[in-house]
Amino acid sequence: MISCLLTLALLGEPKIVTRQEWGARPPMIQHKRHWPVKLTIHYTGVPQKPEVSLEQKLKNLQLWCQREDKLASGKTKPAWPDIPYHYYISVDGRIGECREPIYVGDTNTEYDPTGHLLVVVEADDKSEITEAEKASLREMVVWLAKKWKIPAEALGTHRDYAKTECPGNINAGMIPELKQLIAKSG
Repeated sequence: MISCLLTLALLGEPKIVTRQEWGARPPMIQHKRHWPVKLTIHYTGVPQKPEVSLEQKLKNLQLWCQREDKLASGKTKPAWPDIPYHYYISVDGRIGECREPIYVGDTNTEYDPTGHLLVVVEADDKSEITEAEKASLREMVVWLAKKWKIPAEALGTHRDYAKTECPGNINAGMIPELKQLIAKSG
């Protein structure tokens, strides 16, 4: 664990595929601004697709997010300005930049994401996150917590704030470890 902490502390900013690099369209409208004070982990809720590139996943997600659509529950999702999350971790561990952290994310559940920095991991209820995803999640959480001065106790999951299964299996064991990494790296 100590060598993991030392490695994370020395790495600095993770390699992140920028919006420009993945070909993002501009947000449809101006976002509501905020200052992140919490770090919240989500999962995509769809099966992992290792055969699809991170860039294509983000393009597809942005297209879906920027239109009104029906959810599996039958509820209608409004068109959002952009991808609801701030960062996306793909099944291969690659990280994509989504919405700028200074803008509030969006949700299909009943919680206010104002103040939440949202990181989503590609997984659903039936899949375990990969070792590559775990490594990137560790790196991102430590880096974001340091950058935004978010304390370990302000790390949570979507289900901590809303009635949801999100983030599935990610919560089992990883959250205490991530909190410990934040606490020891600060």
